Amino acid sequence: MSDQEFRGGAGMPDGWQRLWAPHRASYLAGENRPLPDNEIECPFCRIPKLSDEEGLIVARGREAYVVMNLYPYNAGHLLICSNRHVADLTELTENERNEILELSAHAMKTLRKVSGAAGFNLGMNQGAISGAGVAEHIHQHVIPRWSGDSNFMPLIGQTKVLPQLLSETRSQLASAW
Repeated sequence: MSDQEFRGGAGMPDGWQRLWAPHRASYLAGENRPLPDNEIECPFCRIPKLSDEEGLIVARGREAYVVMNLYPYNAGHLLICSNRHVADLTELTENERNEILELSAHAMKTLRKVSGAAGFNLGMNQGAISGAGVAEHIHQHVIPRWSGDSNFMPLIGQTKVLPQLLSETRSQLASAW
């Protein structure tokens, strides 16, 4: 099937140009994700065993840690992960919940300082049905936002342009932390 045939879905061209992000396909297929039919270790349990640079860890707390998202929605997209392998907010201790919130607030301050973020999307997807990619290990998303960052790329091409390598962003955030 040609690209022209595919674009129309039923053989009819739709007039839209496509920007492909094939690196996302490996994630959707299960890369770095523990799924029922694979033997992959939970990435949020594996990452803290690595060096900060190798694991893209920005900061470590006693109950949780801050890591760059390998599949970011925006530049500087961070995850605040509990050290303990639990799936649900209700399973966290008070200390774990407090530290996740404190690290999220500190992440916002650091992202403002390093990148001039003007706003944030914060959130937890509880359970696979809600969209959690790694539903078995609770994590909070901290996604920096800037005026005008919703340009044509994500709206039309469903593609994000990230202006910096994750390792460089991690280094800047860790230094400013």
